[in-house]
Amino acid sequence: MAVLPLLSDDDASPDARATFDAIRAARGTDYVNNFWRALAYDPALLAATWDRLSQVMAPGALDPLVKELVYLAVSVANGCDYCIHSHTAAAQAKGMTEAQHAELLAVIAMASQTNALATALSVPVDARFRAPDGGASI
Repeated sequence: MAVLPLLSDDDASPDARATFDAIRAARGTDYVNNFWRALAYDPALLAATWDRLSQVMAPGALDPLVKELVYLAVSVANGCDYCIHSHTAAAQAKGMTEAQHAELLAVIAMASQTNALATALSVPVDARFRAPDGGASI
């Protein structure tokens, strides 16, 4: 159950309804999902989150499916049930196959295990993995 009741269009402020309309237009649907309805209690946060998400998930150097797979992996790592379901559906809509989903979950599980081991063992980072200035290499 949500901490606060999800706001319908009728209960949302004019500013929140404007963001709902932007979501509908961008997605070509009349549906506004629960995440956005929960954020509608704070219309400024709703708008800012939608604007940022729209920018980050827009076409760019990464393929749209890759972006959804990364989002899904982070959602699994953070244990966000809502985001796991939402971004699984989004990845499927962008072409994720059952085989890709299974492989993604295997990679997430492996990364979680090796991350935990490296952290528990305080394994020092190899010099060759660092940039010449000591930061992360690209």
